Formats: sequence, structure tokens, C-alpha cells
Amino acid sequence: MKWGRYQAPGSGVREGILDGDVICEVEGDPFADFVRTTRQVRLDQARLLPPLVPATFYAAGLNYHTHFRKYAESDGKPRPLPTESHIGYRAANSLIGQAEAIVIPKGASGKVQFEGELVVVIGRPAKYLSEADALSCVFGYSIGNDVSERSWRNSDRTLWRAKNSDTFSPMGPWIDTDFVLEDRTTTVVRLNGREVSRFQTADMIFGVAATISAITRYITLHPGDMIWMGTDEPTLDMVAGDTVEVEISGLGVLRNQVVGE
Repeated sequence: MKWGRYQAPGSGVREGILDGDVICEVEGDPFADFVRTTRQVRLDQARLLPPLVPATFYAAGLNYHTHFRKYAESDGKPRPLPTESHIGYRAANSLIGQAEAIVIPKGASGKVQFEGELVVVIGRPAKYLSEADALSCVFGYSIGNDVSERSWRNSDRTLWRAKNSDTFSPMGPWIDTDFVLEDRTTTVVRLNGREVSRFQTADMIFGVAATISAITRYITLHPGDMIWMGTDEPTLDMVAGDTVEVEISGLGVLRNQVVGE
């Protein structure tokens, strides 16, 4: 099942299930009971929104080997790989959907970069889950682009604007409840149609199950929470006029243009 949020011409926000090139509107809760209605809209006539607006939005930082090594060496002090997951938060105001514009804020340095990521969506309450049981709480998966303003990341005490500026979290095009992360699953990023990054999606320092287990030792996950799982190198600068695409094999393609404020 491919679940999403959208707007059809002349309507408000709707939720629906993608069936081929048609979105079937649904009523109810994707994490409990819902029914399909008879209302439909063609996919090419709908504006796709972020498929979910979460209550809590987690992010696994520095979770791929090459990306971690580059960060660790940036200050001339190489570090060993971490022994525990590095979990942070993102703000829901930063979310945008398929084909919406990433806006580079006034005052940004020019070091605004993409980070193509796997997004995990939680489907039931979860606490004290072992790694063996952790995937039992997953509703589905989506694609994210964790846009990062590097100078702010290095200068600010928190990531409040470097990661959370408006439009800095493109997500979509939908949540796929049937997706299975495999060793051969690949993340590809294209900038203006040219492939600039490719890595094995599952090649994380801490995988999905390990990350869920780590969070639930201390924090209850709830339906609709989501976890962005990090990226690998390279992450490159984007400028106004660029188009960035993040593709995860089996999930689809997330595509956004870049504009200046």
C-alpha cells in the first residue's frame, strides 16, 4: 500500500492510497481503521504533500561510515566509529512534499547541501523493543532529503536553523507499507539530472532495528512518529535553479527544485 496526503483541484487536504496512476481517497486513521471512498483523482492532477506530519520527528545523525569519517576528520581529529546511535530531532515546519520548492534562506552561506535518506514511519506504540522485535512497530517507509546549511551547522549550538529552516525536509512521494529494506537496496541522488551520489541504503552504522531499539529504551514511539536514518557521502552544494532527486530502489523518486528566498 502506498499512502499519502494530497490536494486535488478545488479541494482541501486529503489522504489516499495510490493505485496505479489514481489516488483513491480514504477516510479514517492509517494506523487504525480506515475505509476507501469512491472519490478518486488522477496522480498527475494532484499536488502531493508530505505524506505525514509527525508528532515527533527523529533523525539518526552520522549513521553511514564515509559520512562519519568525513565529519570526524573535518577538525583534524579522527575519531573511532560511535558505539551508540546518535539521535536528534527535526521540526515538522521544515517538511515539504514532492515537487515543492526548497527555499535557501536569506543570509545562508551558500553551503546548502542535500542528504538523501530512508525514512521509517512508526505504526504502533513501542517501548523497550529488542532489535529482534523492533521492526514489528514499523508502518512503512518513505524518502527524505535532510537539507543542511553547513556553516550554520558548525556555528550554532543546536541545529535549529541548519536542519530545520522552512522547506529543509522534503519527504515523499508516499509511505510504502510493503517496502522491504534489502542489502541490494540503493540510494541515488541526482543534481540537475546527473548522478552525484550512490550508496547502499542498508549500509548503516546502526540499522533500522538497532535505532528503534535504542530509542525505545528511553522514549515511547507512537503511531505517526518517524525516524530519518542518515546519509552517506558525498553531500554537495545546491544553488537556486537546481533540481535535486533522491531515489531509493523500490520506493520511488523524491524530486524538488531549489529557489532563493
